Amino acid sequence: MESTIQPLDRVFLHLGPITIYWYGVIIGTGVLIGLWLATREGVRRGLPKETFVDLVLFAVPIAIVCARAYYVLFEWHYYSKHLSEIPKVWQGGLAIHGGLIGAVATGAVFARTRGLSFWKLADIAAPSIILGQAIGRWGNFMNQEAHGGPVSRQFLENLHLPDWIINQMYIDGRYWHPTFLYESLWNLAGFCLLLWLRRVNLRRGELFLSYLIWYSVGRFWIEGMRTDSLMLAGSLRAAQVMSVTLIVLSVALWIVRRAKGWADARYQDE
Repeated sequence: MESTIQPLDRVFLHLGPITIYWYGVIIGTGVLIGLWLATREGVRRGLPKETFVDLVLFAVPIAIVCARAYYVLFEWHYYSKHLSEIPKVWQGGLAIHGGLIGAVATGAVFARTRGLSFWKLADIAAPSIILGQAIGRWGNFMNQEAHGGPVSRQFLENLHLPDWIINQMYIDGRYWHPTFLYESLWNLAGFCLLLWLRRVNLRRGELFLSYLIWYSVGRFWIEGMRTDSLMLAGSLRAAQVMSVTLIVLSVALWIVRRAKGWADARYQDE
């Protein structure tokens, strides 16, 4: 049976000489849905309707460049010999942590130039970011990447997965852990948590910090299962080190901002 399994076509559409891949379509879909949610919530929180559209026009390209640069930096031993492949983001190789750094930096500059609170923007955007990540992981599914170690078909069937997911996990003659799915579901749960925390009316900035903590806890666990991790030195996985760093910094910021009175405003305050 396994010898007849064919992977899903990575190509979404051919337009003459232009090839559009599912990877880009799925990531783009995540961005658009996230933008719609953030715009809707931003208007509800008193921001001009165009605020997040303007932010995304800068943040998305910069985040993609940073995500690719982050990945290429850790895989420089390969890309230094294949420079022409560096721009080929449709083949995969976008590091979420690099994209997050680029997006946050862009958001901070944008907020300053518009005279807005960065923390207010970040809180509003947090559910959109984690939902976009949940959707974007399916781009990895189409590329048959970001998977874990080998498993049996029976193991995957015991997870009650549909055949089209199980078959896509058959790569190079073996079945693999669908870690893309684990992270997608973790992020979806995080999205629901953040929507609930909005009603709790946390202090400004704490919704975004909650996102960083939730995402990082899940990423640390799931990263330990993956076979394609970016490595720092020896057996240190870059994503796990970054996850621990973000958790520590987020908790420290949470405590310090409250102690110093920097977080007196609440999420639902204008």
